[in-house]
Amino acid sequence: MKLLLSGFCLAGLLFALQACNNSQSTSHEDAVDSAKTVNKVVQPVQKDASDFAVAAANGGMMEVELGKIAEEKAVNKKVKDFGAMMVKDHTAANDNLKSVAGMLNITLPDSVSDDTRKEIDKLKMKKGKDFDKAYVDMMLDDHKKDIAEFRKCADNCSDSSIKSFASTTLPTLEKHLDSIQSIAGRK
Repeated sequence: MKLLLSGFCLAGLLFALQACNNSQSTSHEDAVDSAKTVNKVVQPVQKDASDFAVAAANGGMMEVELGKIAEEKAVNKKVKDFGAMMVKDHTAANDNLKSVAGMLNITLPDSVSDDTRKEIDKLKMKKGKDFDKAYVDMMLDDHKKDIAEFRKCADNCSDSSIKSFASTTLPTLEKHLDSIQSIAGRK
């Protein structure tokens, strides 16, 4: 019995020593990883890339919010459907931008700017065909401006990740402009 008890004690001791040894190597590996992270220099993002990302986030949030309003308030089915497309496409673009901005340590706004809020609130006051017309006009103007800004960034932006975001988002914005021009009868 003493021999069996001694065997269990010895096995327990060896197990405890091995566990301590494993935790030391893990701690050492963690320390090395932390040191590498601390020594890695994070390059600041150029102002043009940061400004573009912030403006794109503001515009994207506006498109989603206005799209939801259009889904509710529009009387023309095509306008309602366009609003739904805005919600879907701009939510996806916003998520993509958040991911890129996070990797670059760019802080994006979590809500639209005060000026944008005023535009949204002004549009919310409209009803029926007046709403449809105002929303369509706003989307025409907004998408023309957005396409110009996204194209400028895609061609000239200093950060390759933001440049890529702009390039890959451009076709969607162009599709939106085509759709809203068709709805407006201004193609």
